[in-house]
Amino acid sequence: MRSGAALGRGCGPLIVARPGFDPDRLGSVPIAVPGLQTTANLLLGLYLTEPPRAVPMTFDKIMPAVARGEFEAGVIIHEGRFTYAGYGLESLVDLGRWWEEETGLPIPLGGIAVRRDLGVDIARRAEAAVRDSVRFGFDHPEAAADYIRRHAREMAPSVIRQHIDLYVNDFSLDLGREGEAAVAALFDRGRRCGMLSFGDRPLFAASP
Repeated sequence: MRSGAALGRGCGPLIVARPGFDPDRLGSVPIAVPGLQTTANLLLGLYLTEPPRAVPMTFDKIMPAVARGEFEAGVIIHEGRFTYAGYGLESLVDLGRWWEEETGLPIPLGGIAVRRDLGVDIARRAEAAVRDSVRFGFDHPEAAADYIRRHAREMAPSVIRQHIDLYVNDFSLDLGREGEAAVAALFDRGRRCGMLSFGDRPLFAASP
């Protein structure tokens, strides 16, 4: 759908490691990632120009695992980009910045999908409902504050605010042409590098 996406600039995953790790070795070591079917893993493969030696785990376990030496490097997402230094780690590559320099486009991190067999009418109604919900959140930023504090992985209010401000933006209301171009570019590059399957069906649900 064109609404509800996490897409922007300066917000991509980071490759982190303990100090002293040689970035030239990234292609030859297992790397902890927050899931194999994630934008983070796809971006890692695009950066390395080949499918990575990825080991999936839940995103909140990656930084502790790298800090303990269980993995030499990991790809972190979400609020991890604000807290990795507290684990004694350093950033090797900002994959979002790399993507922006490569393409000139914002980085599409995630979106909401609707099954094609539900039909165009359901897709339009769902997209409108999501867009209305995001707009309400912009207009009433404190309405969900208690819920967010109860469920946030990192409880520091400043981190919560940074997280929301970074990942929820105008693209969350509607991708627009630039956002659609970014998603299309990501899928195209993923297919060409062998990490996504080819398909000839439209990527986006019908506009409301």
